[in-house]
Amino acid sequence: MTSAIKTDKKNQLFLLLGFFFLTNAIIAEFVGAKIFSLEKTLGLLPFQFQLFGGKMDGNMTAGVVIWPLVFILTDVINEYFGKKGVQRLSWIAVVCLIYSFIVVRLIMGLEGADFWINSGSNKGLTNMSVAFNALFGQGLMIILGSLVAFLVGQIVDAHVFERLKSKTAGNSIWLRATGSTFVSQFIDSYVVLFIAFYLGGNYDLIWVLQVGTFNYIYKIVVAIILLPLLYTIHNAIDRYLGLK
Repeated sequence: MTSAIKTDKKNQLFLLLGFFFLTNAIIAEFVGAKIFSLEKTLGLLPFQFQLFGGKMDGNMTAGVVIWPLVFILTDVINEYFGKKGVQRLSWIAVVCLIYSFIVVRLIMGLEGADFWINSGSNKGLTNMSVAFNALFGQGLMIILGSLVAFLVGQIVDAHVFERLKSKTAGNSIWLRATGSTFVSQFIDSYVVLFIAFYLGGNYDLIWVLQVGTFNYIYKIVVAIILLPLLYTIHNAIDRYLGLK
């Protein structure tokens, strides 16, 4: 395989991974407005376990459902394009997210047509415009917390991943993938809640620690479960690029 063909394939791979990375990051931010019950979703009884001196259940933001895919994409991009590749895409994602939030805010300011406002009556919605704004109108501190947590988490993930890859001489993919996720998501899980709800809301620090800890545990468990998928993607890319 000539050098030009290899370069062309790597460029196509970067574009493909970049598109999936940006798409998942943007979707995760917007669906994060929904809070769901993990117990009800799985058909289980409420957990109601003790944590940091208080009871809590398994309610989480819907954004964490697809966020593990961002972990995998981050690790794959770092594996083939290095820390600079991850950082470049992370900054692009932040710009795209800011643009998306601005556009949504502008759309929220548009006056809804009369027939559309009343079109949700058969679904129990009295005002579609109010429902639309309630769904997409995340608070400024939530947006700020999400952006800061995302950017810091990605930069830390890329740095830890690169260090572990160097320490293991490129071996043990599972170690650098899970190791970088353990560190970066510990930061991400608490930063977004601290900024959005502790600094920007009336929630106490105990609540932030409880929800942040539950989200962190969930992310780590899912990251471990998805390790076979990570290896599958790595093998497919190696075959695509003609690597041994």
